[in-house]
Amino acid sequence: MSREIDEKNCYVALTNDHLNAQSVMDKVRSPKAGAIVLFAGTTRDNFAGKPVKELQYTSYEPRALQTMLTICKTVKEKHSLTGIAMIHRLGVVPIAEESILIAVSSPHRQEAWRAGEEALEECKEKVEVWKKEEFSGEEGVWRANRDGAVGVRIDGGKEIEKELENDSENEHTTQPHGPVLRPVRPGERGHGPVISHR
Repeated sequence: MSREIDEKNCYVALTNDHLNAQSVMDKVRSPKAGAIVLFAGTTRDNFAGKPVKELQYTSYEPRALQTMLTICKTVKEKHSLTGIAMIHRLGVVPIAEESILIAVSSPHRQEAWRAGEEALEECKEKVEVWKKEEFSGEEGVWRANRDGAVGVRIDGGKEIEKELENDSENEHTTQPHGPVLRPVRPGERGHGPVISHR
């Protein structure tokens, strides 16, 4: 089942289903477009030298959809696109399967290439999606959905309580199937560090 928004040639969705590249490309297809660029992000079998069993994604869906739509509208206008579509898979994503598809169409290929990469980088930096990396022979680690952002395992609740006490001026959100987040501190980008909870 997909949760989606389709507005002025900007399509965004979150789904627990397998992703279909052809259907996402069809969302941006236009007789005015001379190029369609598709990015497919897949689950690789390792991270930092550890064998990855699978990834699990979770999100704050209402906010994530709005953030994705804002990114798409901004990128569409900046690069004069004819259309843009971004769909992110939630739940378990096995090795070699797609977790995200981004398709952009434009009159010329240069704009499409630039826009596709920019949309991906903005998505990874800003969209409220987190992933749990399940390693072979180890427990999983939650982390922000950014390249190179390593999750930090925290066992038990005392460490979390201590972190929250040290950050008393900020509000915190606990999700039943996701991470506890603390707000961004000066010098950090994106969602801020992820703290695992038990």
